[in-house]
Amino acid sequence: MRALLAGTPVIPVITLDLVEDFVPLARALVRGGLKVLEVTLRTPVASEGIRRIRSEVEGAVVGTGTVCTAAQVDLSCDLGCEFMISPGSTEQLLTAAAQAPVPLMPGISTVSELMRGMVHGYQNFKFFPAEAAGGVAVLKAFEGPFPDVRFCPTGGIGPTNFLDYLKLPNVLCVGGSWILPNDLIAARRWQDIERLARQTASVRGIE
Repeated sequence: MRALLAGTPVIPVITLDLVEDFVPLARALVRGGLKVLEVTLRTPVASEGIRRIRSEVEGAVVGTGTVCTAAQVDLSCDLGCEFMISPGSTEQLLTAAAQAPVPLMPGISTVSELMRGMVHGYQNFKFFPAEAAGGVAVLKAFEGPFPDVRFCPTGGIGPTNFLDYLKLPNVLCVGGSWILPNDLIAARRWQDIERLARQTASVRGIE
């Protein structure tokens, strides 16, 4: 995961209800400089959306989000995804992911969950829900006892605070949907989303 996400500080978190929106949205994000895309498995059309992005959007690096079960690990592999991200971490999920060819970033919000993941060999974690779980202050506290661990905080992160997270040495990237406003998606204003993506990417020189 660390090698895959190197140089990609912001991951758009995509949740769509209409399958025809996946490709134009992904193209807008990639053109704007945000190429690593997390598509959550929260809607019935997510799988088909991933298939279409992978086949039609050049340059997109696609992974699944909200991966909670062993069946969803298998689905992620079948879809050809390049990574998986989960909101939490159960023994069943960690065991299933250990046998999969696709890397998982398990979710944690406490030290005990973090240590359990480390027992399974993980060094990169989603910190969720970031703001509700203590935000920047908690990640600073994690750095001392776990200097080699890296995080992708997600949850409550937006344009006013994402740089606060990216300044931390133990933050690999952040995830969020602020680049994907619902009103712009509903109006299919892909150029405006591309502009938001470019503004976000240019802040840290992602492009």
